[in-house]
Amino acid sequence: MQQKVLSTIEEIKIYSDPYRIQILNMFNKQGRPSTVKEIADKLGEVPAKVHYHVKKLEKIGLLTLVSTREINGIIAKYYEPFQGEIHLRHEEEDHSPLKQVFRSETLKLLNEMYEQSRQMFMKQAERSDNMFGQISDMTLYASREEVEQLYRDITKMCEPYTKRNEQKGDQEVFQLFSTLSQHVDEPSKPKKSKTPPQQQKE
Repeated sequence: MQQKVLSTIEEIKIYSDPYRIQILNMFNKQGRPSTVKEIADKLGEVPAKVHYHVKKLEKIGLLTLVSTREINGIIAKYYEPFQGEIHLRHEEEDHSPLKQVFRSETLKLLNEMYEQSRQMFMKQAERSDNMFGQISDMTLYASREEVEQLYRDITKMCEPYTKRNEQKGDQEVFQLFSTLSQHVDEPSKPKKSKTPPQQQKE
């Protein structure tokens, strides 16, 4: 599977914009190269607004112009979303100001991705008469190498379903959002003294 590394603050800021994440999700949902107008119509927006954000995403390689076609004298441009793993990486020193900004933007991006996935899941749960949704919460015991291999295996298993260009027959569109994180123990809080302040010894 292809990999794309976003390593600058500008790249992270472009990617972390909530509206751009919606645009990328819509391109992915289309399952085929699509025009700005098609995406704008799906989002209920004017094409000019979507076009601005599409150019930003194209700049960092998350959208690629794959073909053009003349329709009624107008050149229609078809874009395809990046299909692969996106990695966030910053090489500055651990305590540099740029590192802190990078971390802040990365957390903003992760929060937005979680929120949009949550909204999609809840919307389906609330509006569908025939609800289909799977959710799991498991604790795994493994080495770092084993868990990295597990993630690669899961990604590889999903590849045949992400490479289909269009829906066929009884196929429907599903959204899979997964996280794999290491447990981090909360720092223990110091115990409060039961002795009243006025009785404490100096």
